[in-house]
Amino acid sequence: MGKKNVVSIEDRIPTLKQERKKKANRRLIFYLSIFFLLISIIVYLQSPLSDVRTIAVSGNSFVSDEKVIEQSGIAKGKNIWTINEAEASRAIKGNPVIHKADVNARLPWKVDITVTEFNHVGYAVQNESYYPILGTGQILKDKEQQTASGDAPLLIDFSDEDYLTEMTHELKRLPESILKLISEIHWQPTDDNERKIKLYMNDGYIVDGTIRNFADNMSVYPSIVSQLDTESKGIIHIGAGTYFEKFTTSEEENSEEEESGNENEE
Repeated sequence: MGKKNVVSIEDRIPTLKQERKKKANRRLIFYLSIFFLLISIIVYLQSPLSDVRTIAVSGNSFVSDEKVIEQSGIAKGKNIWTINEAEASRAIKGNPVIHKADVNARLPWKVDITVTEFNHVGYAVQNESYYPILGTGQILKDKEQQTASGDAPLLIDFSDEDYLTEMTHELKRLPESILKLISEIHWQPTDDNERKIKLYMNDGYIVDGTIRNFADNMSVYPSIVSQLDTESKGIIHIGAGTYFEKFTTSEEENSEEEESGNENEE
């Protein structure tokens, strides 16, 4: 029989000791890493390194960045870990112009605020100035403009705020495709109908209607126009009865003069 190699325990002791030492060193390095990591986190939390340095606001056009930041209650230098995102969002939505606000604290020191404003549905014409009107009926008096951008209709002669608010609520319900077809809306109350309005459309037609149920009544406008001769212009009556009334020669001339005058004003 061949001779077996036998390793005595004495020969194995140095190897075992070396392996134990390596394990102990690895364990020590692991614990030291955890310790220094915790120390770093504590230092970061307690130092200016965790203070807000940048606040970015987006999505706003009617409300300034400064106003949004002020209402959020967040300021540069505030510890980012103390920010309550939900509370800041609710505070910003307290602004009547803002519909939605998302606040996100991003490490290490940035805060992103994204707002969604209520859509403006028209411009109030007052003293030769134009003021955006929100779908809530609010006129933005601090946003006076000398010209209107043409992205929403002009609301003219609405001297009663109650009727103006009612009109804007109806405009808010209109599909955007129809809203963009409206150039001007004139309030022309009569003894029989205080809600009577006249619309001048961008495609050359005039609409005679009323504020009450305007959005529902106006929804048929595209289908009515599609059935008319493109060369035939006139007044489209919407309401209890919907029908088309072709311009007489004098009415057509008056309409063209009014449109020309309105363009000169703009």
